Amino acid sequence: MSAVLRTEGLTKEFGGLTAVEDVDFELEENELHCIIGPNGAGKTTFFNLITGGLEPTEGSVYLSGEDIVGKEPREIVDQGLARSFQISQLFNGLTVMENIRLALLGARERGSIFKFLFSNIESDEELKAEAYDIVERVRLGEEADKEVSSLAHGKKRNLEIGVALSTGADVLLLDEPAAGLTTAETEELMDLIREIGKDRTILLVEHDMNLVMGLAETITVLHNGRVLAQGSPDTIRSDETVKEVYLGE
Repeated sequence: MSAVLRTEGLTKEFGGLTAVEDVDFELEENELHCIIGPNGAGKTTFFNLITGGLEPTEGSVYLSGEDIVGKEPREIVDQGLARSFQISQLFNGLTVMENIRLALLGARERGSIFKFLFSNIESDEELKAEAYDIVERVRLGEEADKEVSSLAHGKKRNLEIGVALSTGADVLLLDEPAAGLTTAETEELMDLIREIGKDRTILLVEHDMNLVMGLAETITVLHNGRVLAQGSPDTIRSDETVKEVYLGE
């Protein structure tokens, strides 16, 4: 496998604070990779750096071999990397299907705001069919015509993933997707992410260790802005340093 996303010496300083320090990281194509670490470890800053929300103090970020440092977040989405919360602005007053149609239209017409505003999404049969496929894929077929405001929290997470899929991105970054979910909802989410991961590359930040250990092929542990450890779930579970600083064992 080849790395679809790679960082070299990635560093971000805020005044006298170094939030991310000299991080070398690789995400392989079609890999399901989790980043974990205690609060303040640099996880969110790292996500912001690779999605264009922040520019690094030093270092490079490569997406499919191209350095994307300095590109706008929208440009990075266009190149195939989408972050769930970044591109998921759910419209609570619209239905599930309408949210997906709008996301698809936004991806299709992202070069022209006027086309986006004045397109008739009701008359576009191709758009309808594509939206239906995505709604079914994220297991919201029964909720397709329900307003988002009426959905349970777990179903909204599914919809956020559907909106991310609507960008057409091959690499999905999911930021704490299990936050606030019940145990049953988390199990359903794990199954969905596993299914989506069959034809997408997925990188997620998560605190739910049951989800992490049950999903990840590779885990990277951040601590004080640096990579503390990386490896398979079994490797991370047995790492004495990780046990001490993060797993609390």
